[in-house]
Amino acid sequence: MKPEQMRGDNTIFILLSFEGPDLYALAGGLGVRIAQLGRTLAKKRFHTHLFFIGDPRLPGEEFTEDGYLILHRWCQWISAGYPNGVYEGEYAKHDDYSRSIPPWVIDKIIRPAVADGKLVAILAEEWHTAEAACRLSEQLKQAGLRDEVGIFWNANNTFGFEHIDWERLRKETTITAVSRYMKHIMRDMGVPTLVIPNGIPEDLLRPVNEEAAAEVRRKLNADPLLLKVARWDPGKAWMQSIEGAAKLKAGGRRPVFIARGGMEGYGKEVLERAAGLGLQVTDVTCEGESVEERLTAITEARGDILNIRFHCQHDLLRTLYHACDAVLANSTHEPFGLVGLEVMASSGVVFTGGTGEDYAQHFFNSIVLDTNDADEIAGYLDYLATHPEVAQRLRRAGQVTAHQYTWPFVVDGLVERLESRARVHGALARPYEVVVEKARETLNEPSALDAVGLGAPEPTAARRSPRTRRTAA
Repeated sequence: MKPEQMRGDNTIFILLSFEGPDLYALAGGLGVRIAQLGRTLAKKRFHTHLFFIGDPRLPGEEFTEDGYLILHRWCQWISAGYPNGVYEGEYAKHDDYSRSIPPWVIDKIIRPAVADGKLVAILAEEWHTAEAACRLSEQLKQAGLRDEVGIFWNANNTFGFEHIDWERLRKETTITAVSRYMKHIMRDMGVPTLVIPNGIPEDLLRPVNEEAAAEVRRKLNADPLLLKVARWDPGKAWMQSIEGAAKLKAGGRRPVFIARGGMEGYGKEVLERAAGLGLQVTDVTCEGESVEERLTAITEARGDILNIRFHCQHDLLRTLYHACDAVLANSTHEPFGLVGLEVMASSGVVFTGGTGEDYAQHFFNSIVLDTNDADEIAGYLDYLATHPEVAQRLRRAGQVTAHQYTWPFVVDGLVERLESRARVHGALARPYEVVVEKARETLNEPSALDAVGLGAPEPTAARRSPRTRRTAA
């Protein structure tokens, strides 16, 4: 009998990604996402294989999470000549990945799993894996195994879309997206998708250091205290955010804007614009590496814009998220928006754009900006200053929301979605099939099955009526 559900003892997951958990393979949010997804599946006792462009100095295969998560570091022979990370030499890696993974996965994982009666679900991420996913599907068809395997390809962003053969990808896989925002972008391209959201680690829900957050507020004495953490990129709405702070200052308030950008050259343009608006820009550096030392460096700095020039670890960011009157996570293009969820997990107040933040509900758990007008930011900050009870409500509701987007919740939803697809395609038993099989096992009498309307077995030749024999003949 077919299995009724996807469980750890009957389902194997195969994750395909360029980025992964190694420092060498971490270049952005995708590496964090795939690492957390694999780890959570393994903790739920699903045997999970993660293929990624791993550190060439580490083992090619590594068993973690009590053996439930197997890391496959691919293309190491190529990566050895490109020491600067996953995307150095990406086209050579892409070609090797696309060519070598499908036959290896079929022979080493899929054939044995199918022979053992197991379900196989393949989840591929971003454009680099689209070719591998298509080849996997095509080679599985040639091997007569395609109906035994579910293949899903996920879009986290629009990067690399020009490299994808969309007609072929639609034919060979089920396409998913990380948010309704991405779903609508792809719908406009004529590509239908399912939505499977991103998640955050449960660890981010632990209590924030309230004393440290209060000390930040006391020492900076801002009105309001603002924070933005994003790449220096026009799509991250830096200009709108900076101009909002300038309007607050012009209106008689004392804003302090903590800015943590990246290494991009656009940062120089943003900071020059801030200075041109009459905002004092101060670079903040710190030789120490502890959270305490870096918080001290921030709180001892003076200026309207505090430009953070060092790495901010999670505990440091969580303290700042909680301490600030608002964290500006607004963007003009944001496929999902993990920063907003991280702020909510820290009981902070987050401003988002109207983009991929499906979790954001205006004036319930966040402030959702509708325009790129700095007046909108300034207006909402003035409102929250005169309605502190609303700010407290946003903080409480935000943390409840964040709990619903932790990886265990997200993976449960993922499995439910995959289960429904597997049942439609015949890989899992449908409810009536389960009832019939259990009735046969329990009753084992044709007359009893007839009585409950489930039908009796086909009569033997000796029991068929003459009419039946004539018809059969």
